[in-house]
Amino acid sequence: MGKRKRDTAEKEAIPLATHKHAAKAPQSSITDQLRLQQNGSTTIQIIVGSYDRVLHGITATISVATEKGGGPSLDVHFADTFLFSAHTSAIRCLAISPLPSAEDPSQSHKLILASGSTDERINLYHISATAPIVDVKKTVSLPTLGNTPVTENPKNRELGSLLHHSSGITALYFPSRSKLLSAAEDNTMAISRTRDWTVLSAIKAPIPKAIGRPSGDTAPLGGTPAGVNDFAVHPSMKLMISVGKGEKCMRLWNLVTGKKAGVLTFEREILQGIGEGRWASGEGRKVEWNSNGDEFVVGFERGAVVFGMDSKPKCRVMPVPMTKIHQIHYIPMKQYDVHMGDLLAVSTEDGRVIVYSTIVAHDADQEAVVPISPISTCVPLGQMGGKDTELTVRVKDFEFLAPTTVEGNSNSEIIITASSDGSIRMWSIRTSELNEKRQATNATSDHSHLGKQNTNGEQNDVKNLSEPLLPQCGTLLGTYETGNRITCLKAFIMLNPSTPQVVVADGKDGDVFEGMSDSDKENNT
Repeated sequence: MGKRKRDTAEKEAIPLATHKHAAKAPQSSITDQLRLQQNGSTTIQIIVGSYDRVLHGITATISVATEKGGGPSLDVHFADTFLFSAHTSAIRCLAISPLPSAEDPSQSHKLILASGSTDERINLYHISATAPIVDVKKTVSLPTLGNTPVTENPKNRELGSLLHHSSGITALYFPSRSKLLSAAEDNTMAISRTRDWTVLSAIKAPIPKAIGRPSGDTAPLGGTPAGVNDFAVHPSMKLMISVGKGEKCMRLWNLVTGKKAGVLTFEREILQGIGEGRWASGEGRKVEWNSNGDEFVVGFERGAVVFGMDSKPKCRVMPVPMTKIHQIHYIPMKQYDVHMGDLLAVSTEDGRVIVYSTIVAHDADQEAVVPISPISTCVPLGQMGGKDTELTVRVKDFEFLAPTTVEGNSNSEIIITASSDGSIRMWSIRTSELNEKRQATNATSDHSHLGKQNTNGEQNDVKNLSEPLLPQCGTLLGTYETGNRITCLKAFIMLNPSTPQVVVADGKDGDVFEGMSDSDKENNT
């Protein structure tokens, strides 16, 4: 009997492919799934943490498919990368080091993943920035209980843990590939060096005074709210803003010296304008700079305020109807238009991601409006999710990515959202449409009815207003169910596997972070 001729396509080594996670999707073999990733596709690495102490890694491959009508469409396929219990308690924050620069081929294609939890630990991992290349002929199908394939990357490995904080970790950030900034509930912000994981400096924020708290035998030990909620580093890498628990203010830090540069107290009119009443904490929960560094936003429980470089309020964000805000991010737009400012996106308790324009309109119609607060309201451009799409579960975190290798989809953003029910949703949104909506609403705002006086001369209550009919500005590409209660999310676009790599020692990459050298550490101790 003659031997059957093998298919020559199986002999080629191709990047690891993925599988579309859908309940009604037909099952296919691993060999067929490995052939899904074609030229022009983009692979995204998604990492989520959860209340269940689980760290879950997923890869999503976006490819261009052809519809029945002949037009192009985006197709998303998911695959599990890793899944394990990383901490002994809930994971609260994640951070990923920046991708290697294309101009410097000497930088390693390994990224550092840091996870922070309430167990006072910061776990560190090496994550490969490129999708693995495997031989289909030699690929062994890993066992799985679901329809999603498991594509383990052998380059991912654990590094260790950092124990320099004495309380739960609240925020992590990599300003460069050689420094890690961390904040915790012990009111300290530490700067660690990735080369040997030495703590270069620890910035100590003052503990707020107990106001309106029980005293005497009724007060527990350490019952005063304390801790750093969040911090944001200026694009110049020289300044940092932090907000903490129990404080109605934000603090400005000089990262060159590691000392306090100023304190800005939130005035009463600012807090009242965003729904922070008399009995509210009034503390900032999130803070972030835009890509140009000329404005920053401070998020509160039910609203946010945008400040300029002069630390004066520029405008405010008020979701209608009023709901809790969980995450805030700027959408950088200067890569498409230099004269186009960044957009602001917030995720809410009712399952929406709302996109705002921080350019406030000044026209005759708004001059006739009597606002609830003297601070102008940001203009909403659109939303993703909500009651219109029957997606009403809170969005805990989200990420914006700008893939450039997906053919036929220029000026397109990928939005990845993570909900508390364990759902990861991927949306596609064209930034050119957002720009058109911002120009169209530059003169009029959908919230122009807010604060108008009624016939009795009283101001409208924001809580009693019905939900505005904001248009859906995104297209849902796919959904992945993790089965865990997600708390945080990070994602990045993986590099092309064919990109040449020069392996260098860890932590040897160029350092653009000018603050906190070894000499500064000695001066601040």
